[in-house]
Amino acid sequence: PQFKKLADGLDILVATPGRLIDHLERRTVSLDSVETLILDEADHMLDMGFAPALKKIVSRIPEKRHTQMFSATMPENIRKLAQTLLQESETVRVSPPSSTADKVEQFLCMVGSQAEKRPLTLKLLKQQELPGRTLIFTRTRHGADRLASFLSGKDYPASAIHGDKSQGTRERMLREFRSGETPVLVATDIAARGIDVKDVRLVINYDLPEEPEVYVHRIGRTARAGAAGQAIALCSPEEIRKARDVHKLLGRLIPVHASSASVPDELRTVPGACRKRSNSMQEKRSSFRKGPRKGYGRRNSAGMHGSRSEA
Repeated sequence: PQFKKLADGLDILVATPGRLIDHLERRTVSLDSVETLILDEADHMLDMGFAPALKKIVSRIPEKRHTQMFSATMPENIRKLAQTLLQESETVRVSPPSSTADKVEQFLCMVGSQAEKRPLTLKLLKQQELPGRTLIFTRTRHGADRLASFLSGKDYPASAIHGDKSQGTRERMLREFRSGETPVLVATDIAARGIDVKDVRLVINYDLPEEPEVYVHRIGRTARAGAAGQAIALCSPEEIRKARDVHKLLGRLIPVHASSASVPDELRTVPGACRKRSNSMQEKRSSFRKGPRKGYGRRNSAGMHGSRSEA
């Protein structure tokens, strides 16, 4: 299907770096006419080992082009790396750097130990007054599987989604989550970005992330498109440093939840001012290519990655 769509000609091509390089090496795609290059989730793309692949792709695109990078967070080290792909760049901020949606009601909930998180999660689910979906983030794949199994055994149908699941299985789980058939989804950070599901009322950070920027992306799964939502971060004593990093990034304290154990002194003050961060965003739009070609007159597009192709 990908070969056929490419042969028919396209205005817009959406691809993962690895699959695009595969097509470049097969000579089934040419990037000679590209006018606009867009990197979505740019900080993640540049930070997860994709930089060599992106540089290889950029070398096949004309130097005269418009490059756009989109992200909700942009740490300083990643911003400097992004500058190697940009010329005369401008930054467009739709909100302060690393900010969260206004309608996300955030809470911090201390626990005495990691073992207390399971019963507390069950309690938080029971306390939900509004119907909707709950997204829970864990640190490990094994932890996601165990928590989903525990919740399902307590009459809260839950699925676990992570990198060990096949693409087809992940898509099926997301369909069931969207439909409400499985109202609780336990995920590793594979789901922290890019998932747009309506009526996610609650996001639980079962395990706090290693990088505070990930917290912003995780809770961004709720309160989307003007809706309201709630985000609760569970914090065990060994995660105090991670909670402090989140406070520092946000520049304020997260309110304490009513179910929280006592909060240690380390989490009663905001750490030193957060280092400057910026979002690389641009507002201009342009077509993928211009000029006569087969099928011109309609806007063609294709999605391209390792497991399937979809328009």
